[in-house]
Amino acid sequence: MDRLNALMERFEMDIEPAAPEAANLLILGDEVGQPCHVVLRGQPDGRCGDRVVFAARVSWGGIANPLMQALPAAVEMPLKDSPELVGLIAFLQAEIEGNHCGGPTVQRRLGEVLMVRLLRHQISRGSTEPGVLAGLSDLRVARALVAIHDRPGHGWTNADLAQEAGLSLSRFSELFAAAVGMTPMAYLRHWRLTVAHQDLVRGDRVEQVARRYGYGSSEGFSRAFRARFGVNPVAMRQPRAAA
Repeated sequence: MDRLNALMERFEMDIEPAAPEAANLLILGDEVGQPCHVVLRGQPDGRCGDRVVFAARVSWGGIANPLMQALPAAVEMPLKDSPELVGLIAFLQAEIEGNHCGGPTVQRRLGEVLMVRLLRHQISRGSTEPGVLAGLSDLRVARALVAIHDRPGHGWTNADLAQEAGLSLSRFSELFAAAVGMTPMAYLRHWRLTVAHQDLVRGDRVEQVARRYGYGSSEGFSRAFRARFGVNPVAMRQPRAAA
C-alpha cells in the first residue's frame, strides 16, 4: 500500500531554491556545514546548528492538498541516522553551486525526493490532531484513505471501506472519524469535489466530471460544488487549447 502515490500524482510539487528569509524548507548544518536537520515551515532553533546550507520554497497543491493542510505548523527531521539523505543533500548543493545544464530541473527532482522522505518521516510519527496525516498514520484507516484517493469515482459504501480497512463497520466508522475528523462518506465527498475542481480547471466538461466521480446528475454535482466552493462548476472550466 502506497500512502503517498495518489497525492503525488494529483498535486504537482514545485520546489524552487530561495533566500532563507523567503523559504519554507530549510536544511540546517552544524559548525562545519555538515547537514544535520531538515525543517519545513519552521525556523532554526539551534538544535544542531543554525547554519542554512539549503533553502527552498515548496508548494504542493496549496489548500487543496489535504495532507499539506494536515501537517503541523513545523515539520522537522534529524539527519543523524540518514546518511543517504546527507549524500542527497550534498548532491543537491553541488548542483546548485555547479551551474550545470539542466541544473534547475535536477534541483527540483532532488528536492522532491527530500520532501517525500520528510513526509514519510512525519507519517511514521503520526499526529495528535484529526486530519489526513493522522489517518495515513493508522494503517487500518490508511487502507480506506488510499482506496478513496486511488479510485474516487468508485461507488464506495461504508461497508466497502470497512472491508478495505479489515475492520467491522462500527469499529471502522469510529476509528476513521476519530483519525480524520469526518465520516468516511464526508471525506469521500470532499475528495471527489477536490479532484473534480482540478479536472474542471484543466478543461473537462461538467457532465463528464459529474459522471466520473459518481454523481447521478450534473445538477446534483453542481449543487454540491457550489456548496463547497461558492461558484458554479462551469465557471471553473478553462477551455482546452487547440492542438
